[in-house]
Amino acid sequence: MNIPKNCKYSESHEWVRLEGSEATIGITDYAQGELGDIVYVELPEIGAELSVGEECGMIDSAKTTSPLLSPISGIVTGINEELADHPELVNQSPYDEGWMFVIEPENTSDIKQLMSADEYKEFLEENS
Repeated sequence: MNIPKNCKYSESHEWVRLEGSEATIGITDYAQGELGDIVYVELPEIGAELSVGEECGMIDSAKTTSPLLSPISGIVTGINEELADHPELVNQSPYDEGWMFVIEPENTSDIKQLMSADEYKEFLEENS
């Protein structure tokens, strides 16, 4: 399972990669594997103000529909428009081509509350 060291992780299996003043967000390799073949992704609107844990989209897979939760608070500044036509990118490349949205964090302390790669790996081992 792929758990990049340069990301932080939520208990609901979203990842956050801080790049300058913006944070890119997606779902983890573990999450996409559990969901199976992703067939549709609904993303938040650009300009939306999100809070930690707020439902901001949906992920439809062959198995189920799952909410997309915001792991940090802030304003959405970009979305991955490729996912509209190619939702399978989330399965193929969850940390690169399958990213979901970009947020300008309201408070960087939100990111500090998330798990490191090692903590997330331990979390998965304890909860599977």
